[in-house]
Amino acid sequence: MRVANTTIRAVNELTVRWAGVTSGGTVFSAPGAWPLLAFLADGAAGAARSELAEALGVPADRAAAAARELCAGLGTVRGAEAAFGLWTGRALEPHAEWTAGLPADAHGVLTGDADVDGPALDAWAARRTGGLIERMPVAGTPETELVLASALALRTRWLKPFDETYLAPERGPWQGRELRGLQRRSVLLDRIAVADTPGGHVTRLKVLGDTAVDVHLLLGEEGMAPGGVLGAGVGILADARRVTPGSRLPSGEVGPGLVVGRERTTTPRPPTLDVTTVAYGVTSNHDLLEHAGMFGLAAVARPVPGHFPGISAYPLRVDTARQSALARFDASGFEAAAVTAVAMVAGGVPELRWLSTSVRAVFDRPFGFLAVHRHARLVLAAGWVDDPEPYREDEGDQSR
Repeated sequence: MRVANTTIRAVNELTVRWAGVTSGGTVFSAPGAWPLLAFLADGAAGAARSELAEALGVPADRAAAAARELCAGLGTVRGAEAAFGLWTGRALEPHAEWTAGLPADAHGVLTGDADVDGPALDAWAARRTGGLIERMPVAGTPETELVLASALALRTRWLKPFDETYLAPERGPWQGRELRGLQRRSVLLDRIAVADTPGGHVTRLKVLGDTAVDVHLLLGEEGMAPGGVLGAGVGILADARRVTPGSRLPSGEVGPGLVVGRERTTTPRPPTLDVTTVAYGVTSNHDLLEHAGMFGLAAVARPVPGHFPGISAYPLRVDTARQSALARFDASGFEAAAVTAVAMVAGGVPELRWLSTSVRAVFDRPFGFLAVHRHARLVLAAGWVDDPEPYREDEGDQSR
């Protein structure tokens, strides 16, 4: 996958920020959302453009090119499929310059009939994810003028499968539960590592897939927040954390869930790495507008025109932005999918954001006055008026 390091770092930074606002069981895909934000930034102006660029981590004038490169790169990953879709209402004419910069996966038409548009959008999501995501996370309504969507699906099988086993943890949050455990033994000690992070130690296990897609399992110290653990995992990828590989770990309890033992033997024995984990399946639905600032969507959701002059002369605003995601991990492999979509409606009439004040002043009784030097604020003269000049009828039509 050929994608610029700057783009990879920007997308990973979104992953870290997104992880920081999650809680409980969840799954999300920053590469699913990032290109959509980039194409929006390409057509945005003013505060909307600046906000989107800040969320993306790249300048707005480079965002579309970076997004195209990312989409193309994702499409070259074995076992993965990436797609991009655009649907517009019949009355909306997007600028050719903007649509020319989009991946050429789809450009459909919205009829304005929810009973027609909804099933068509759902069918696209299901087809592009191999059935893993069955519905588009946004629904087409009569008011919807434009829908942007991305789909990402990947499947990989382990180079070394796990064996299924019964697992009943004796302590911790899962104590007393009967779980579908997974076990395997390897001689590759460096598949495991311990990272020393500001929030605590994190144990990372690499599980290698046959499509060059690997899964990193991350176990933090008790009490570490999910965002801290996931952020540490991203930091490990960027070599931003101090990491000790398994072959260099000392004896004893050396990391969360990790014990290293050494003993003398009468015959040579290869090193062993024994792993026990659990099978899991996670599904999540994310409303990106709940964290609009993080995704750069606060300004574009306001009902005022002028957000996207680069997309269309028709005024548009973001009405909904959502992602549906799924991940499954079992003895033989891993699969995941995410469909992210942004729906736009008419920007509406200008919002009346300012209060206009009208003042009428009548000096029809005695009043005072000051003559003040503007900068020094020195009063040069002061007075009071109680006997104004009288109106002279024979001078009423003369200029003075």
